[in-house]
Amino acid sequence: MPEEDGEYFGKNGEPRKYDPTFKGPIQNRGCTDIVCCILFIIAILGYFAVGILAWSQGDPRKVIYPTDSRGQFCGQAGTPLEKKPLLFYFNIMKCASPMVLLEFQCPTTQMCVEKCPEKFMTLIKAYSNKNDFDYYKQFCKDGVTNTMGVPDILKYGLCPAMLTPSKPFTRRCFPALGQKGGVITVGNNSHFDDGSGKMRDAKDLMDGVKNATVVIEARQVVMKIFEDYTQSWYWILIGLVIAMLTSLLFIVLLRFLAGIMVWVMIVLVILVIGYGIVHCYMEYAALKGEPGADVTLQDLGFQTDFTVYLQIRQTWLAFMIILAIVELIIILLLIFLRKRILIAVALIKEASRAIAHVMSSLFYPLFTFLLLAMVIAYWAVTAVFLSTSNEPIYKVFNETACEHSRQTCDPANYTTSSMKKECPDSECLFAFYGGETVYHKYLIGLQFYNVFLFFWCANFVTALGQMTLAGAFASYYWAFVKPDDMPAFPVFSALGRSLRYHTGTLAFGSLILAIIQIIRVLLEYLDHKLKGAQNKCTKFLLCCLKCCFWCLEKFIKFINRNAYIMVAIYGKNFCTSARDAFFLLMRNMIRVAVLDKVTDFLLFLGKLLIVGLVGIFAFFFFSGKVKAFENTAPHLHYYWVPILTVVIGSYLIAHGFFSVYAMCVDTLFLCFCEDLERNDGSAARPYYMSSTLHEILWKNKAEDLPSSSAQRQDDEDIQLKPKQAEEEDAT
Repeated sequence: MPEEDGEYFGKNGEPRKYDPTFKGPIQNRGCTDIVCCILFIIAILGYFAVGILAWSQGDPRKVIYPTDSRGQFCGQAGTPLEKKPLLFYFNIMKCASPMVLLEFQCPTTQMCVEKCPEKFMTLIKAYSNKNDFDYYKQFCKDGVTNTMGVPDILKYGLCPAMLTPSKPFTRRCFPALGQKGGVITVGNNSHFDDGSGKMRDAKDLMDGVKNATVVIEARQVVMKIFEDYTQSWYWILIGLVIAMLTSLLFIVLLRFLAGIMVWVMIVLVILVIGYGIVHCYMEYAALKGEPGADVTLQDLGFQTDFTVYLQIRQTWLAFMIILAIVELIIILLLIFLRKRILIAVALIKEASRAIAHVMSSLFYPLFTFLLLAMVIAYWAVTAVFLSTSNEPIYKVFNETACEHSRQTCDPANYTTSSMKKECPDSECLFAFYGGETVYHKYLIGLQFYNVFLFFWCANFVTALGQMTLAGAFASYYWAFVKPDDMPAFPVFSALGRSLRYHTGTLAFGSLILAIIQIIRVLLEYLDHKLKGAQNKCTKFLLCCLKCCFWCLEKFIKFINRNAYIMVAIYGKNFCTSARDAFFLLMRNMIRVAVLDKVTDFLLFLGKLLIVGLVGIFAFFFFSGKVKAFENTAPHLHYYWVPILTVVIGSYLIAHGFFSVYAMCVDTLFLCFCEDLERNDGSAARPYYMSSTLHEILWKNKAEDLPSSSAQRQDDEDIQLKPKQAEEEDAT
């Protein structure tokens, strides 16, 4: 090696030496990173133990059914309250207390009822009429009889002092408030008797209803979204199937018409985004002069009904500006990278030839999707059971001053307890779900473990897919006579090698990534907790930390991806493979920056095109803006729910299919760099690359090597031409 070559290569590691026995992915290999493999197995067993513990302690009914003051579920099948699905508040005005927003519980008796009150009535007036009192007792505790006096009933809190006309809202009875001539009314009346003979304004109910609504607003939105999913799930599946078929069709066409399809893809992306800009402008112009359309987003604030934002001109203006910026960026990139795009298109053509020999690789993402779905489902179910594995906690609620206020109590014997004697008007009501056992003290730790193992397992599944595809495409590249020298089932062979020998390596790489991701989650949690109290210095520090760990995650993903390729080829451990891959890329830095990333950009445009096409179709279908779909589309609370689901799902599906191409390109690129260092194109040391791939990636060689090396490579290029001619004749 000339002195200047040694100086160039020395700081980036030594190049590969010629090895006549090397014929591609090594078959005779041993297990790697065994310690990490054992650690991963132990962690998985612990994960199963956490799941079993959560399933034995948790109760998802706590997030489905409303809970009365005794901690019982309203409307739960198979219980005495099965036919009482609604929650009734004895005195909704007590929900106006600021403590409601802190403790998420109204300091008034709550009970399950069959239906909400439909008319005004006070206990005193109802008691004088048997029929009225029989109706009134529907909203009283068990044990109330006609022989009991009104003072005793009120003293022991057996019945509410009054009933107001109410309507069910998220399985709870709220006063039927309205407006008449600008005056707040309830049941068409602006005043009501509060049960003590005092007339109150209907607007006094507003604060109680408002606070109670704040408490359940998040659940209301979740329930509406859940209902939308139940109404539209089959249409969402159809949309995702369309995205899958479109992606598969695009990949197949890319195999046979790579050059044409790439340019068609570029033009269609520009046209789709251009249509989005035009549509946003048309909506923006159509809202001109409409009442309330000129309200700013800042003045509007946060609304649970997101369709409100689509009635604001500023929303469409923001969409239009964002799409215009994206369009401009894409056009400028295409202009500046026009020469490199031609080379990248040729590289995609070569990747298409590789995929043609490994067609089963196109369906491998379905296996990855299945494994990821299992991981996500296990994490979600475990998280729900963990979050609902608390015990009901009861606290003392009272109207007057009481030293036992907000202390825990036992409802079973509270009427005879010392607390009740000292505070006669107090009640022992259900407050929330919690617990003080050892299990409940470490519950937050179990949730953390659940999240961490989710990241670890998800990254492991992704890493398994990358190593499997890398092994399959490496088998293609290092086959001197294709496909005769390739394994019969390259994908299955690579999958078997990965699981049998390199489970520890996969666990090692995914563990590093999971640690970084969990740190990012903790930083986001810390930022959320300190949002109200942090100063500018703390805010700046957190922002820097989040940015640094985001960059670190991207870098580790890049290193892991290339390390898995080297493991698939040579069968070495993670650290050695990561080092070899890094130095190999550093020795070919210009090619990495120019070719590999341009190819990634083109594949990203393909994903963007599929998402855009499916997203536009979903928008017109679910929004009902096309008359042909008006009677077919489901009636939803939020039509953006299925649209957003289809868009995100379409991107994940497109990413899965295009990741095969991306992995193929990355593997061919690393193999090409290895081939250049191992061989010289002579008859004794021929290149494994095809003549087309050599022509694609040779153009930048002079930029990447010292002058003497560039001259020597030109000589090697001349030696390669006889092999190229033979390959062309064979083709």
